[in-house]
Amino acid sequence: MDLSNLKTIKTKKKAKRIGRGIGSGKGGHTVGRGTKGQKARKGKKIAVGFEGGQVPLYKRLPQLGGFKSRKRVVSVRLLQLNRFDEGAEVTPELLIKEKIIKNRKFNNVKIVGGGELKKKLILKGFSYSKGSYESVKKSGSTIND
Repeated sequence: MDLSNLKTIKTKKKAKRIGRGIGSGKGGHTVGRGTKGQKARKGKKIAVGFEGGQVPLYKRLPQLGGFKSRKRVVSVRLLQLNRFDEGAEVTPELLIKEKIIKNRKFNNVKIVGGGELKKKLILKGFSYSKGSYESVKKSGSTIND
């Protein structure tokens, strides 16, 4: 064994015993609590948001109700799909490339009514409304198959 093989010994530092006399490290008169006041007293727990009897901030502000859905859905009308060639495979990525929809953060692209689909297309990766589904099937196109 030589000095290069020695490992350090990790020791735990003992916590100061507060309020147990001058020799304890944090003892004597005020014991690290400052002087006077609510926080200096023994056993006084102050609730979060308590402002000394003044009406707290959370009660002074107006109530804001409800919640916002985290789902972001972009809708595309059937008329907009007529610009693609007959038999083309249409995906949300292709719609971004063709600048029909903007490339923002969205979870879903939904095909809604709004006109008629006049071409036979293969639609993949879309959600759809009931009316648009029937219109797509009527045109001879396939959707999410």
